[in-house]
This record gives sequence, C-alpha cells and structure tokens, in this order.
Amino acid sequence: MKKYIAIPGTNRAGSTNRRLLQFIQHHFADQAEIEIVEIGGLPVFYKTPDRSLPAGVEQMVAKLAAADGVIISTPEYDHGVPAVLMNALSWLSYGVHPLADKPVMITGASYGMLGTSRAQMMLRQMLDSPELSARIMPSSEYMVGHSLQAFDEDGNLKEEELVDRLDGLFNDFETFVDVNKNLVYNREHAMNDIRKLDLKNMATQGE
Repeated sequence: MKKYIAIPGTNRAGSTNRRLLQFIQHHFADQAEIEIVEIGGLPVFYKTPDRSLPAGVEQMVAKLAAADGVIISTPEYDHGVPAVLMNALSWLSYGVHPLADKPVMITGASYGMLGTSRAQMMLRQMLDSPELSARIMPSSEYMVGHSLQAFDEDGNLKEEELVDRLDGLFNDFETFVDVNKNLVYNREHAMNDIRKLDLKNMATQGE
C-alpha cells in the first residue's frame, strides 16, 4: 500500500479544502495510507544565515521524503494560492528538496463556481520551478465549486459525479506514481540542476 502526504493549503480551521482531503483520506483508505500534514504552524519564511530549518519544517521534509506522492488541496484568493501555502513551499525549497521528482496531485475547493482553477494553475507553475521540481500529474484538475454545499453532515461529497471523477483521477495518480519510479534519467537530471542552484544560492546568500 502506498503512502501519501496530503497538504491543505490553508490555515483556516473550517476550510473545505481540508474537508476535501479528509474525504479523500477516508474514501481511499483501502487503497492507500494518506496522512494530512498541516502548514499553518510554520513560521514566516526567512533566510537563516546557516540555512538551518525550523523543527516543524524538518519534520515535514522527512514526511515528504518518505512518501510515495503528495496531494495538495488549495483554496483561491485573488486568483492565486494563499500566502500560507507559498510560505510552506518557500521553506521546502530552501536547501532541501523533498518535492523534487515527487508525484503531486492537485485539488481545490472554493465557495464559488470556478473551484480554484486559477490557483491550481499558479500552483502548477510554482511546483514546476527548478527549486521545487515536483512531478505534477498532467491533465488532472479536480475542482469542487460551491464547496460549502458540497459535503453532507458526515463529510462526504454529495454529488456522485464528483465522487466518480475523483475515483478516476486517484486511480490515474496511483499509475502515475508507479510510472514515475521508472523515470531514472529525469530524476538524476533534476537533482543535478538542483545541486547547481543550491551552490549558486549559497554564493549569493548575503544579497
């Protein structure tokens, strides 16, 4: 059974994005072990002189490194991802690279009709940056619009069509994770690029 880390891209207690990941966690419990990891408690990113990381970041890095894949559910604010998610990704690319070549599935829930489409596009661009170099599953947008009305009192998605689409995408993600394990050249190439970036960043630390 594969192990995935699920990240709610929010620090709001009642977020429907967290509720979506909780549904995914329970709905696919017989297929994968999914652990929800919160990012709201991470300190605001700053460049430490010795490139050390806060304890919470180190714990998150270890969990991500050991996982087979990652599922991120992002809200959308001002056509983009929330600051708390950007903050977490900044820490996860500062001298450490647990998302490098890591399979990622993106989801999102919003109160409106669009279901975080712009935020998901922005998140894809961020995850594709050289410093993060995640392996994002293509053609896999999963969006829950009108999310306040999307779940029943037990936390289950009400619309059968949404559940069916999620089933299909999750099965594709499982296959995507398996395929990614065999892409050795891309993995080595990405890590070499990241090492060069780290050396460059260390040389310009004081700028």
